[in-house]
Amino acid sequence: MRSREFELDFRDKATKTRTWGVVLLSLAAVLWVWCAVLLTTSYQADRKPDDKYPDDCESRLFTDRGTANEGELHGDYCAQERDWPEVLAVLGMSVPVSVAGGTLFAMGTVSRRISSYGQAIRELDRLGERPKA
Repeated sequence: MRSREFELDFRDKATKTRTWGVVLLSLAAVLWVWCAVLLTTSYQADRKPDDKYPDDCESRLFTDRGTANEGELHGDYCAQERDWPEVLAVLGMSVPVSVAGGTLFAMGTVSRRISSYGQAIRELDRLGERPKA
């Protein structure tokens, strides 16, 4: 009976590990969506604090102008508002979260499968040991 309790405890831990992997992968997906939003949506930039008529700025990904690099020299306020380091920081944060989530998910799934495989082998051995009538 103790081995059964150990087996159930092992499966519970494997399920929790897999759940943490799913949570971290979901967090990484949120970071990827945030990065996509920062790259693809247009935005507004204030020329001064509490500006009633802010500048409309194109998205970073679909702009033809080099506002991130040249805009500040020409008086474009869009260059200061949303720059590449913020997007790259979000993307950089998603990488370790993705790796950790994928690793935990894989470990939990493999542990549970190995546990099921071991139980199936024990059941087959028990069936093979029965005396034939």
